[in-house]
Amino acid sequence: MFDQLRAQLPGWVQDSRALANQGKVAAYIPELAKAPQHVLGITVTGRGGESVSVGETDFKFTMQSISKVFTLLLAFMDHGEEGVFAKVGMEPTGDDFNSMLKLELVEPGKPFNPLINAGAIAVTSLIKGDTPAIKTERILRFFKEASGGANLAVNSAVAKSESATAHRNRSLAYFLKDNEVLGEEVDVEEVLQVYFDHCAVEVDCPQLARMALVLAHGGVDPITGRELVPRRYVQIAKSFMVTCGMYNASGEFAIKAGIPAKSGVSGGILALVPGQYGIGIVGPALGAKGNSTAGVHLLEQMSTAFDWSLF
Repeated sequence: MFDQLRAQLPGWVQDSRALANQGKVAAYIPELAKAPQHVLGITVTGRGGESVSVGETDFKFTMQSISKVFTLLLAFMDHGEEGVFAKVGMEPTGDDFNSMLKLELVEPGKPFNPLINAGAIAVTSLIKGDTPAIKTERILRFFKEASGGANLAVNSAVAKSESATAHRNRSLAYFLKDNEVLGEEVDVEEVLQVYFDHCAVEVDCPQLARMALVLAHGGVDPITGRELVPRRYVQIAKSFMVTCGMYNASGEFAIKAGIPAKSGVSGGILALVPGQYGIGIVGPALGAKGNSTAGVHLLEQMSTAFDWSLF
């Protein structure tokens, strides 16, 4: 397949790049608004470490909501399924990713799933560590392991920008505190600090593809042979990626591409073909539902060409 990818991917990237005109770079976090609209890069990595990269794959971007998949896995390893699902549900919402509507309307008032903002904040509160700095360091260490030892770091300018404009996320967090989803002992501002930090971890396409490869192989890094995450937890995470990973376009993406994926508002997309490939994409121009317009189009083209759909 890699020979075919090398031959066809440049043309597909060129076709998809035109879709950036249909999107806009996220501006509600000021630091993200600085990204060039027409950037598009993709890396596909296979189990033996073979990879192909096309476009601006060295462009650095923050993980944003993609990080939620990996903090969920870490929370599972810290507390098990029962501990995590005491705080979040297992269902798509049908609402915007930063909505608090169902927290008030639906009992018992816990977030519907761990990939919306409220759910990810609840999951972040479960990460073990005595201080926010220790929790962030544990998260960063786990992300580094999943990326094959890459030298990852938090982009402090983006984290500060998120914190300064996070009025909705603060509202969600304090609502969760009032609903007792966040325990009495939990300091809301400390949880938010860790949340902003893990969303602001900076990656490039090859690093993201390597992280996706671990998920594609059930929590085992096939290049090193190390198991980083129990298979059961990865199964759950991939299920959430299919049902909730592309915000309110998850159903449409499942029909058109049919592979597990998670997007972020920096324009990143982590996607995978189970048992085969990890994929990292960046395309900062977003559609109305918060996904990279060019990146989604590119994945749909590739999935159709290679018959990747799980369905």
